[in-house]
Amino acid sequence: MTTAAATEAPTRSAPEGDPALIGVPTFIVGATALGLVLTGYVPTGAVGASIAIILPATGLGQLVAAVWAAALGQSAVAAVFGVFAGFWLSYAALVLGLIHGWFGVSGDAAVATEGLFLIAWLIMIVLLTLTTLRLPAAFTVLFTLIDLALALVLYGTVAGSPGAITVGGYVVFAFTAVGVYLFAGALSAATGGRPLPLGRPVLG
Repeated sequence: MTTAAATEAPTRSAPEGDPALIGVPTFIVGATALGLVLTGYVPTGAVGASIAIILPATGLGQLVAAVWAAALGQSAVAAVFGVFAGFWLSYAALVLGLIHGWFGVSGDAAVATEGLFLIAWLIMIVLLTLTTLRLPAAFTVLFTLIDLALALVLYGTVAGSPGAITVGGYVVFAFTAVGVYLFAGALSAATGGRPLPLGRPVLG
C-alpha cells in the first residue's frame, strides 16, 4: 500500500523560467544610473540621484532573481544575484545614511566610511570572480570589469582623485554593455531564438 500510495500521490511540477530575465535588466538600469552619477551627469552634491532606481528596482530585482534561482535549485546563480542584491541595497543604505546622518558618521569620517564600503565589496567581488571561472567567459569579463570599476572608485575616493572616479564611471558603462549582451541572449532564448555565444570558461 505504501508503494501504491506513493505512486498515486500528486507530484509537484518544478518551477520553470530564467531568473536572469529579472536579474540582468534590473542590474543594467542600476548600473547605468550609477555610471551617470560617477561620470558627472548630475552635480557632485547629488550623489543620491541614483537611489530612486537602485533601491526599489535594482536591489529588489536582484533579490527577486536570487530567490527565483534558489527555487529552481540554481545555487550558483542564486549566489551571484544574492551577492549583487547585497551590494546594491547596501550602497543605497550607505548613500542615504551618509546624507541623513543615520549612522553617526561625522563629515570628516565620511571618506573613510566610503572607503570601508568599497574595500569590503571589492574583496567580495574579486572572490566571486575567482570562484566563478568555470562560468562562460562573458561572466568573467563582467565580474572583472566590476572589480576594475570598484578599484578605480576606491582609489579616487581615498586619494581625492575625481579623474579616477570618472574613469571608474566609464568602466561601469563597459560592464553595463556586457550586461546588455547577456540580457539579449537570455531574452532571445526565452522567446524561442538562439542564445548568444558566451565564450569558453577560463577553467574547463
